[in-house]
Amino acid sequence: MKRVRIADLKPGMRTGEDVYSYNNQMILPKDTILTDKMITRLEFYSVLAIRIAEDGDVIGEPVVLDSEPEIPLTNDVSYSEKIKAGKEFQIFEKQYLKTTEEFEKKLNKLASGEGALDVPALMNTITELVPPDMSPASILNMLHNMRQYDDFTYMHCINVSLLNNILGRWLGLNDHDLEILTLGGLLHDIGKLTVPDDIIRKPSKLSPVEYNIIKTHTVQGYKIMQRYDIDENVKDIVLMHHERCDGSGYPLNLTADRISPYAKITAITDVYDAMTAARIYRGPLCPFKVINIFENEGYQKYDSRFILTFLEHIAESYMNNRVRLSNGKEGDVVFMNKNSLSKPLVQCGNEFIDLSRETDIYIETFV
Repeated sequence: MKRVRIADLKPGMRTGEDVYSYNNQMILPKDTILTDKMITRLEFYSVLAIRIAEDGDVIGEPVVLDSEPEIPLTNDVSYSEKIKAGKEFQIFEKQYLKTTEEFEKKLNKLASGEGALDVPALMNTITELVPPDMSPASILNMLHNMRQYDDFTYMHCINVSLLNNILGRWLGLNDHDLEILTLGGLLHDIGKLTVPDDIIRKPSKLSPVEYNIIKTHTVQGYKIMQRYDIDENVKDIVLMHHERCDGSGYPLNLTADRISPYAKITAITDVYDAMTAARIYRGPLCPFKVINIFENEGYQKYDSRFILTFLEHIAESYMNNRVRLSNGKEGDVVFMNKNSLSKPLVQCGNEFIDLSRETDIYIETFV
């Protein structure tokens, strides 16, 4: 058997083992011959990859499913599944994939110097994707349920642009600042197009040499942006989004007073999106796990004005979501602990578990 990513599945392939969702619900049995509809179903359940039978494998009789049951929207269906079954998400996903395809062409042309920098067209990348009346919470829900895609550059840039815009609004910034953040998010990783793809997509730990090559993307991106007439603050985002307030970042080891505030904001959204996205070697991390990492490591590295606002709003956006705890219990997030945002109060039936007092229990995933 071989492990195949969902994006690489083809109709006619045969499953090499039973396929289960994150909730341990069987999606497809072993030896099922895949159809387009079944592959779409796997994407719906956020399955990242499955094992496929190869020629010569000892398997049973092929299972041909004439039809598949629709996903019932009952209390047993997860919050994520309900969102994915909704019309709003289906419209968003279709537009998101179309937008990514178009944005890929624009970014490659800019990186190669073949295209003119059309700021209104870049801004339309975001405005056409998100209706003006869509709330930040809805946008976060949409992005959280697109995590089965493991695009390393183009989708990530779109996500960071959206998150920058959201954080900018939470901070009460004006339209000019929001435009800088939106453009900066779209362009912040343009330098990665100069890095060999086998390094960008390497599934194992990078060697010191490979990591140093990756780190050049900020300077390379800044050099690319120097060709174009665009706000210097956008160029600073491209150059400085890996700088950290304690001087531990790169490429210049700048400390807080020398880092652009726009780059400080992008540093937060860049890390958040990277950690909550799927990777070849792992599935997406639960946002509460990421919040915990920020709480443990981030207050020295990130500007407190920005990181506290971001984490508070992110945590509050997941109020009333159903979660699974590390002890196997499932419940609803009912109260946020302001001093420990990654450890809210969770109601499991008639029991209330205050995770800020239960140091050995944490939120494992959404259900």
